[in-house]
Amino acid sequence: QVQLVESGGGLVQPGGSLRLSCSASGSTLAIYDVAWYRQAPGKERELVASIAHGPSAHVADSLKGRFTISRDNSKNVVYLQMTSLKLEDTAVYYCYRSRGGIWGKGTQVTVSS
Repeated sequence: QVQLVESGGGLVQPGGSLRLSCSASGSTLAIYDVAWYRQAPGKERELVASIAHGPSAHVADSLKGRFTISRDNSKNVVYLQMTSLKLEDTAVYYCYRSRGGIWGKGTQVTVSS
């Protein structure tokens, strides 16, 4: 059974950086499109970034310049590098594999002074 596991979340001050990792057990991520979503309290889940197996990448317009998605196929990991974090980036961040519609359980990112 395929499982996605997110890690790297935590508490960070405004302006700080975090790198989230999405790893998979039971499957390789290298040949699939993978995305990061986030959900803030009281808000709908929204797409943050996605990366194809190509590996063409897409970042939500509002996050371009601050967030970067990448993958390391040798480690079977997809990363989300987040810089210049803002209070409004506080959310649970989820990894998603489009093939099969598989979600991870999420990792909490809290931006607070």
